[in-house]
Amino acid sequence: MFDLKAYGARHVPATGGVLLLSNHQSYLDPVLVGVHLPRPLSYMSKSELFEVNPAFTWLIRSLGAFPVRQGGSAAGAVKLAINRLKGGHALNIFPEGSRTETGEIGPIEGGAALVIRGAKVPVVPVAIHGSFEAWPRGQKLPSPHPIRLLYGEPMDLAEPAAGADHHTYRPHVARVVRRVEGS
Repeated sequence: MFDLKAYGARHVPATGGVLLLSNHQSYLDPVLVGVHLPRPLSYMSKSELFEVNPAFTWLIRSLGAFPVRQGGSAAGAVKLAINRLKGGHALNIFPEGSRTETGEIGPIEGGAALVIRGAKVPVVPVAIHGSFEAWPRGQKLPSPHPIRLLYGEPMDLAEPAAGADHHTYRPHVARVVRRVEGS
């Protein structure tokens, strides 16, 4: 249905804590990011998704999701994310905080930077291209469309240059997106 192709999954370390930062195009993205990896992947998900119904809650928890309350203090979620990473887990964060409305990378939220600085693990940028067209906001069900994933080389962003903020990694994600668009 999606002619899913993934490139560079070898860049995701097989063991140890690793943070994957990905653009967020559709509901498909959490599953897509982890499907070609040989290790389990955890996800931060907005807490409202855990209140939809018991079957859906079971599904997203079985995919490694844990709740994050949007709009309030994210301190608990950041601490949980850091603990998972320091415990050797792989974790995916969508730095935009929510799905794009246009297909373009949206404004980057600050939570991922807190996790990067606190966990001090390699960061792998992941670009998703095509899932917006397959399942844009407002569309009830997905439709067939090719989807491509590109895992970039790990980066050490734990010690950014003096004065760097959460925008430090946005160009890396955007660069990987452009590479996917050209493939």
